[in-house]
Amino acid sequence: MWTDVIDLRDFYAGGLGQVARRMIRRRIRLIWPDVTGDRVAGLGFATPYLRQFKTEAERVFVIMPAAQGVLPWPEGEPGLVALADETELPLPDRSVDRLLMIHTLESAEQVRALMRELWRVLADGGRLLVVVPNRRGIWARLERTPFGAGRPYSSTQLDFLLREAMFTPLRNEPALFVPPSWSRMLMGSAPAWEKIGERWFPTFAGVLLVEAAKRIYAAPLDRLPAVRQQRTLSLPQGFRR
Repeated sequence: MWTDVIDLRDFYAGGLGQVARRMIRRRIRLIWPDVTGDRVAGLGFATPYLRQFKTEAERVFVIMPAAQGVLPWPEGEPGLVALADETELPLPDRSVDRLLMIHTLESAEQVRALMRELWRVLADGGRLLVVVPNRRGIWARLERTPFGAGRPYSSTQLDFLLREAMFTPLRNEPALFVPPSWSRMLMGSAPAWEKIGERWFPTFAGVLLVEAAKRIYAAPLDRLPAVRQQRTLSLPQGFRR
C-alpha cells in the first residue's frame, strides 16, 4: 500500500520527520559528495533530500508515482516535479546520471518492471541510490511513520534484487538509529544515536541506503527493456534529450 503524498508531507513537516530527514540526508551526501554537472532525479517522495544538490547538479527533478500522488516543488519556483506510473517513466533512455529512490520500492507492486525501468533511464555507468526501511529496524515495525508502511528489506534481499535487475551493489550504508519517538529528548540526541548505532549496532538501523551501478555487459537479450515509443509527456523545463 502506498503512503499518500499528503501524509508524507505532514510527516516531514513535524519534529520526528525533520530528524529523519537530517539523518538520512547526511548519509546521502556522504555517498554522493559531488554531483557537479550530473542530471539528478528522484523517484518517490524525494523532495526533502534533493534540494542540497540543486546548486551543483546540471538538472534536478522528481517523479512521484501516480498511486502516491504529487505536490508542487520547489515552492515559489518553476516546478521540477512530474506525476507518472513508476513503471512508465516519461524519460528518454540513458537520460539520468544519478537516481535517488525513496518511499517507492517498499510500496511498489510490480518490482521487476520498476527495476527494469530504472535500468533503462540510467546512463551507462549511472548510479542508483535506494533508500528502504530496514527489515530488522524498529522503524519498520511501527506504522505511525512512513517507514513502517509497505514491505521492508534486509540488506541481503536488496542486494539480490539489485543484482537480478542488472545492477552492481557498490555501497551499503545504515542510517536512522534514533528510536521513532516524539520525545524531545530523544530527537535532540539523534546525532549521538547515529554515532553509537553506526559503530555498534549497524544491523538495527531504521533504513538502509544502497548505492548501485548500472551493469551494461552480459545482459541476456530477453531481459533487456523494450524500446519504447516516444512519449508526449512534458519533461521538466530545460531537460536535455
